[in-house]
Amino acid sequence: MAFFLPLALFSFARICATQPVLVKHVCMYEVGNFTSNSTYKTNLDHVLSSIATAKDTGNGLYNFSYGQSLESANAIGLCRGDTNPDSCRSCLNNSIYLLTQLCPKQKEAIAWYDICMLRFSSRPIFGAMEVEPQYVSWITNDFKTQRDMFKQNLRTLLDRLKDNASSGGSVRKYAAGDIFGEAFGRIYALLQCTPDLSKLQCDACSDSAFKTIPPCCKVAWRYFSPSCNVRYQVSHFLEPSAELPPPLPLILVPSSITTSSEGMKKNAMQTTIVIVLPFVALFVLAIGIYTFLRSKKLREKLETSDDDISPTNLLQYDFKTIRDATDNFSVSNKLGQGGFGIVYKGKLFNGQEIAVKRLTQGSQQGDLEFKNEVLLVAKLQHRNVVRLLGFCFERNERLLIYEFLSNSSLDRFIFDPIQREYLDWSRRYKIVVGISRGLMYLHEDSRFKVIHHDLKASNILLDAELNPKVTDFGMARLCSISQTHGDTSKIKGTYGYMAPEYALYGRFSVKSDVFSFGVLLLEIISGQKNSCFQEGENTEHLLSYTWRNWMEGNVTAIIDPTLARTCIDEIIRCIHLGLLCVQENVASRPTMASVVLMLKNNSFTLPVPLRPGFWLQSDTKNLPQHLDDYTEGSQHSLSESPCGEAESTSRSCIGMEVL
Repeated sequence: MAFFLPLALFSFARICATQPVLVKHVCMYEVGNFTSNSTYKTNLDHVLSSIATAKDTGNGLYNFSYGQSLESANAIGLCRGDTNPDSCRSCLNNSIYLLTQLCPKQKEAIAWYDICMLRFSSRPIFGAMEVEPQYVSWITNDFKTQRDMFKQNLRTLLDRLKDNASSGGSVRKYAAGDIFGEAFGRIYALLQCTPDLSKLQCDACSDSAFKTIPPCCKVAWRYFSPSCNVRYQVSHFLEPSAELPPPLPLILVPSSITTSSEGMKKNAMQTTIVIVLPFVALFVLAIGIYTFLRSKKLREKLETSDDDISPTNLLQYDFKTIRDATDNFSVSNKLGQGGFGIVYKGKLFNGQEIAVKRLTQGSQQGDLEFKNEVLLVAKLQHRNVVRLLGFCFERNERLLIYEFLSNSSLDRFIFDPIQREYLDWSRRYKIVVGISRGLMYLHEDSRFKVIHHDLKASNILLDAELNPKVTDFGMARLCSISQTHGDTSKIKGTYGYMAPEYALYGRFSVKSDVFSFGVLLLEIISGQKNSCFQEGENTEHLLSYTWRNWMEGNVTAIIDPTLARTCIDEIIRCIHLGLLCVQENVASRPTMASVVLMLKNNSFTLPVPLRPGFWLQSDTKNLPQHLDDYTEGSQHSLSESPCGEAESTSRSCIGMEVL
């Protein structure tokens, strides 16, 4: 029994080591959703079941389409070129189940495993070369010597694999190989394109992948996109080739005994085998367990980074790369500055423009907020949410690398008397709708409920077409879908945008963001800041000014003069909506889903707005009157002027940090 137990454990270790490992999945929220009883759902089930039940193609490719027009479903399944048919089938079946659980209502999604890929979409995807979305990771260790030789050998190997893979026909575009170097041993690599691509398309996808290879010289790197995947390592990771001869049998069965001497020899041989075999089995078991643990550790290194930061689809840049990209953080590349640090424009070696947020030492955003922002934004995919490309956490430097948006932030336009003339009402309305959709995604459509906590004009970036993108998630809260509210003992944010229940009692919810959105909406309409609204010689907060003129019927006084006689009815409707969002009573504020509906459907009747939350004024009669169900007897210390950043502490009977 002692002999068979190690063999059983070894078999179990091998089974565990070959189970498909999910590397990354992406739900394409911007493409749209479907309902459980829709035609698209029926068509998607059909194509996925076709993949699950299809006969082995011999090349690991499965592609099916079903349905007509906008309701058609298209799916592609592809296994790594060195994967055997059984492992391929297991991986695809596992992917079909898991991806439909992770993205239960999205019309487009993709999942990458160690040995297979599955994607589905409502649009045609067969024969189209696509490099977005993509996933890149590497092990942070690198070589200290013979770096030039390593780079040269790696490039030689990858170029060779690129030529071999792209030259494959419509059945298979896969190549794997290795190259030897004196100082670092062998480099193993594979390159695979989906077989539906042309040679030029495969080459283009490979070139795009090569651009993401980190600065020299990481010991392992991998790249996934919808159309190709590339990987290299200094340790062997490929499956054994099917063309290798089978191993010799371990146990020999002797023929019939003819002489006593032959019998003695064969008995001795059997005795030797019986004695040696357990030691061989134990040795193989040890190798199997070591290989399994090493591969598990390798996957963990590839999927994690320093100091518990685990961004699932980000690049970890070294400091030198970003320093070179920003010309040593030169003043000429400075885009702006906030409480957490300075933002610089940069250009990577491949020509890609980036925005780098360099957090200052001792800034208000500490290590916790930095890690929070990296982990959170890495999971967000929406056209109205800024895309985080990578990060750097090296020595005392903490850098966030974002996509570069050419028109900077919204506050540069609406609070500048010259620039805001460029924003006519149609552009402002487009910005308002985009912000509302981004917030609705954060509150309802992302995998977790995200409360931004610091929504303001400077945290809305504009691309070349003035499409808005919500940014700066350093103070955001990640909540479960069922969680409706929370409390905190540390109040951080910007005066003028804070909901009164949060500023006074540390009580936050999605309605806190709705309040901030309402303030922002009124600022976009008026062209004035809430915290420093100026009328003649008197200083008044925008909310009180808006409410007073609304109640007096003098609505046009609220509107930016540059918008005079332009879509007045629609502007007044937006003022009405803004007042609904900033109501003092939390329960009376609409959700962001309702806000989006009200913006897009003019036939929707808006309720009468109630009193806004005037917590910024010192007059105690204007403090919120609907917070008695939150907490009693709380003590507060608000320590900044109403026009600046806020950081206060509160002691409440609940007093629980929620992340």
